[in-house]
Amino acid sequence: MPPIAAFAIAYLSGSLPFAFLAGRLLKGIDLRTVGSGNLGATNVYRTLGAPAAVVVLVLDALKGALPVVLLTPRITEVVAAPAGSHTPAWMGLMVGIAAILGHAKPIFLLWRGGGKGVATTAGVFGALVPAGLGIAVLVFTGVVWRTRIVSLGSMIAALVLPLAIALTEGVSSPFALVAVAVAGFVVWTHRANIERLRDGTEPRLGAPDVGSR
Repeated sequence: MPPIAAFAIAYLSGSLPFAFLAGRLLKGIDLRTVGSGNLGATNVYRTLGAPAAVVVLVLDALKGALPVVLLTPRITEVVAAPAGSHTPAWMGLMVGIAAILGHAKPIFLLWRGGGKGVATTAGVFGALVPAGLGIAVLVFTGVVWRTRIVSLGSMIAALVLPLAIALTEGVSSPFALVAVAVAGFVVWTHRANIERLRDGTEPRLGAPDVGSR
């Protein structure tokens, strides 16, 4: 499979707006206009309930993981790479980045109102470097358990991910290098949350207000 075709398929996979569909199917609402306005699992949880949020979270992760698992081998079949090179790793990363971009700017919603990419990013790196992702998930869980602020846990976990990958895969790993850029992207998508954290107004899980993943 030509790499460009694989990247296009991964982008379309990432563009599948599961949170938007959940809002339409369960309550006939557009989640982009409800709560935080974010098409992520946290807004689904606050608006539609925990079962819907779990389903959306899993599906958002899978739309990042499955393209990496299924498409990367197809690319490496046609891309010549010297033995021991990082070419397969880079191809897998490019597929994953395409899926993350699809989630952030979904073509099926005319590039408006995508999510912040946390679950899809987790799916991508879970497929590529499960040990490193596992460390980041533990950090996320600990932060959210302690603070009940999902956005804070997401950002800290994203920042920890490159360090975790460097520990498990080596500092020169392509996965660690790209994880630095992805961490910056995740923090950038949470800039409104950062403002609320500074102001002390960022909602917590279990609070009556709304929040953002």
